[in-house]
Amino acid sequence: MYRYFLAKIGQSVLLLFGVIVLVFFMVRLTGDPASLMMSRNASPEQMEAFRERMGFNRPVYVQFADFFTGALVGDFGNSLHFKSPALPLVLERLPATVQLAVVGLLIAMFIGIPLGLLGGFQPGSAIDSIGRGLALLGQSIPNFWLALIMILFFAVRLGWFPSFGRDRWDSVIMPAFVLGLPTLGQLVRLTRSAVLEIRSADFIRTAYSKGLEPRVIYAKHVFRNVAIPLVSVIGVQFGYMLGGSIYIESIFAWPGMGQLLEQAIGWRDFPLVQAIAVFTSVVVLALNIFTDLAYAIIDPRIRYGS
Repeated sequence: MYRYFLAKIGQSVLLLFGVIVLVFFMVRLTGDPASLMMSRNASPEQMEAFRERMGFNRPVYVQFADFFTGALVGDFGNSLHFKSPALPLVLERLPATVQLAVVGLLIAMFIGIPLGLLGGFQPGSAIDSIGRGLALLGQSIPNFWLALIMILFFAVRLGWFPSFGRDRWDSVIMPAFVLGLPTLGQLVRLTRSAVLEIRSADFIRTAYSKGLEPRVIYAKHVFRNVAIPLVSVIGVQFGYMLGGSIYIESIFAWPGMGQLLEQAIGWRDFPLVQAIAVFTSVVVLALNIFTDLAYAIIDPRIRYGS
């Protein structure tokens, strides 16, 4: 198992290096980065002074070396809009994004997994049809469209929830549901298919032939084997929810990293954009490593086969 995780950590390091390279060249592939960051009304003298201050007049390999060494210690320079270090600004928004992603994941798990289990145990039943229908909606409805519909219906017409902000305890319900619905649909489908596959396995029939009670079979054999693919999907989806909530946070004015990224792009604040991109990548890669660790603990085939 140690070799397995050493390989995973090595892959993550290589991926992170690739992200840093991509983020560095992101503002240079379209031309002069100073022209992207500065106002169009800036004079040539102002542009040259900005290039000097940001170091854009130096060779590219020198700029990359400075950016790489700075990224390793969390120094991405100062935000052009806030005039302060970029990474602390990202960390200030992290709790709001984590809250949104955690609540969205909990909604997806507490609705999707039970529906998938019931659908797998009773295929063709009414609850199975509900679960499959919800899974289809979760995988097909655009989340930005659903967000607007929920604001119109539940906030404007019914007044049940606030339409934007993070001031009230129930402000998180609508954005979390919209963010978690695709994961909910995936969990329903994965859980249902896993239960159907495991129920027909030879070791389940052997357990029945030994006279074990159904509740013991479900608890010790079915549920544990269903949990193996679920752990992997939940970990990956949580990383996606942390890094892919930009539209949801913008629509609901949720003060998280997604909204900050959308604002930074509009401000052409590329030091802040780079800090968000690299930090999000680090978080997602770390979550993938922890997911692999949990996967190996649950599945002995990885624990003893690597």
